[in-house]
Amino acid sequence: MGSRSNIIGGFSKAALFILALGLVLAIDSITNDFFTNHLGIEPRKIGGLDGVLFAPLLHGDLGHYLSNALPMIVLLGLLFANRNYRPVQSLTIVWLLGGLGTWLIGRSNSTHIGASIVIFGLVAFLICAAFFLRSWRSAAVSTMVLFLYGGIFLSVLPPLLNSSMRENISWEGHLSGAIGGAIAAWMIRKK
Repeated sequence: MGSRSNIIGGFSKAALFILALGLVLAIDSITNDFFTNHLGIEPRKIGGLDGVLFAPLLHGDLGHYLSNALPMIVLLGLLFANRNYRPVQSLTIVWLLGGLGTWLIGRSNSTHIGASIVIFGLVAFLICAAFFLRSWRSAAVSTMVLFLYGGIFLSVLPPLLNSSMRENISWEGHLSGAIGGAIAAWMIRKK
């Protein structure tokens, strides 16, 4: 994974990011969901494209934020702890491809928000990176992530195939994020 300072640094960056998301939620709550109403992904609407950049920063309520906080700290911490993952490049690819995919396949007349787009992308990235980087460290991380978070892939299925899926959950964002993560892992492969 890296030296102790890389690990501490990676998880510190992740914690700061989560605190920033909490601040965004607080401001959004105070302003009656101004950010959510204007900066979410609105599928196939030109005005909804800005959500590709901003949707992962937004959460519907405290419960939504808290459900994403721990996985984001763990997954971002693991990403930033290993320079071989090219963390900034990989996170950018996951973020943008996950958002664009959601914009392309998302349900009409809906707004998609939440860090789960990135969470699914990071899970897929960290699992796939082991295949492309061919290192023992990434294989160990991949195994741990698969054990801890592999079950979330059930929520990339549309509600018709997964009857337990709530209507307000963006399976499109989950699927797009996961695809973005796999592509990001392929893009950082050893050549």
